[in-house]
Amino acid sequence: MAHQVRCINKVDRDNPWERITHIGGVNDDNSRWRITQARAIEGIESGKWKFYVSVGGESVWIVVATSRFGNKYIKTESDGEDQNNLLSLPECPK
Repeated sequence: MAHQVRCINKVDRDNPWERITHIGGVNDDNSRWRITQARAIEGIESGKWKFYVSVGGESVWIVVATSRFGNKYIKTESDGEDQNNLLSLPECPK
């Protein structure tokens, strides 16, 4: 099942190099969900979950990437240097 990510949390919201700590969204029953980035990575890599963001009415998949330092993180497939669909999402309620 695919889950739409509608919000994120970061330690330093305005720093583009700071890692996302949590992603979140809304369930079918309108309850909110929020999980850590590590748990999202684990779910994606195991095939348990798929996540996406909606960009201009289009669904864009979230994938696991590895930094040049060997750290895993999540990003959208269409992310480039000038656009980061995840980082443009609003802050998740805590």
